[in-house]
Amino acid sequence: MTSPRIKQQRAEYYARALADAALAEDRLNQDMVQLRHAVKFSPEVLATLGIMYEKGDLDLLPETTREYNEILDAEESTVLVTATTAVEMDDDLRERVRARMEEKLGKKVYLVERIDPSIIGGIVIEAQGDRQDASVRAQLANVHKTLSSVYLGSDGE
Repeated sequence: MTSPRIKQQRAEYYARALADAALAEDRLNQDMVQLRHAVKFSPEVLATLGIMYEKGDLDLLPETTREYNEILDAEESTVLVTATTAVEMDDDLRERVRARMEEKLGKKVYLVERIDPSIIGGIVIEAQGDRQDASVRAQLANVHKTLSSVYLGSDGE
């Protein structure tokens, strides 16, 4: 059994090694954010990332994520649904989104929430390769496109 003092020393060693590397790359804050997220990772995800790193395959991470998502979508009981909002969803909205998507897809939904203030308001839903954009940003882009085509299509009068 490892003593609390030894655990603390090891933690300090790892923290110093990470901080030194992050300082050298001017990524101290970014690495802290990533470290905070990594605490939530399962042992399988950490092991897979470690192996990918050792083999020089981290560039395959987007493809691996896409393939994993396809496997998850093929799973009979659960569908991964990503909901992006400008601010954090409250419990009521979260449950309404989950219920609506479960009804639409006919499967249990694993809801992943993202926050992106640039969408201004509304929601963007992604599931099984389909994207529904009901964001204020998309609505403003549509208004801009419509107004631009009307203005550019006019006779200049």
